[in-house]
Amino acid sequence: MRLTKYVKKLMDSYKSGNKKTFILFVVLRVMVLLTAVRCLVTKNYESFATCILVLVLFLVPALIEDKMDLTIPPLFEAIIFAFIFAAEILGEVDSYYVKIPGWDTMLHTINGFLFAAVGFSLIYLLNRGSKDFNLSPLYMTLVAFCFSMTIGVLWEFFECAMDQFFNMDMQKDFVISAINSVSLDPKNSGEVIHVKDIAETVITTSSGAVTTIEGGYLDVGILDTMKDLLVNLIGAVVFSAIGYFSLKNDKSSKVADSLMIRPNEHEEV
Repeated sequence: MRLTKYVKKLMDSYKSGNKKTFILFVVLRVMVLLTAVRCLVTKNYESFATCILVLVLFLVPALIEDKMDLTIPPLFEAIIFAFIFAAEILGEVDSYYVKIPGWDTMLHTINGFLFAAVGFSLIYLLNRGSKDFNLSPLYMTLVAFCFSMTIGVLWEFFECAMDQFFNMDMQKDFVISAINSVSLDPKNSGEVIHVKDIAETVITTSSGAVTTIEGGYLDVGILDTMKDLLVNLIGAVVFSAIGYFSLKNDKSSKVADSLMIRPNEHEEV
């Protein structure tokens, strides 16, 4: 009963905050529920668990607002909801990561942008809420950028751990046609051996099973990781630049204001 009352409280906070965000919240929640039913019918219990996780994640912004007495802008909330849905339901459950080229790249770019906004908000709250701090716009921007990149690196660590310990493939592979490696040097002298125009790679296991990779050599996640970090950097730089010029010129930016987490209006800062 207590959980039901709390969920109702969270729903009321959405409705009183912004109608469009609340409508998006309801629409996405219904779509997740329908996906969960589909997963149960098809006996895809792993995807069903993902749907339950998404429903819980949808409540996190309101939980943060309630427990930390903050205001998350409606646009920021809407982006968070859409991001979660695109990453978990469309990406994982409906396999958009495989079906649509660039889906993963798009989400990592948005991730860099969003977490730069979160980092900027955190340092902004600290700067405004304490008389002992008076941080420069450049310093605040640098912290926001580093925060976003740190989250991006930690996520890549998570992907690598899932691949290594749970036999997943979160770090997607690329087929490449050339490699450069000192490991191929028979003299172990550190000379880089260049292998170009690879037509195919044949893998033979100890059991005698043979797998042929057409078109080149299978790069197991390195290029994907570097690509993810690069687009994360691009997203972080974009928001950091917006935040910096907003503070530097001492004027409001519509983009920055719509993504900045702030104390509730009744709170004195």
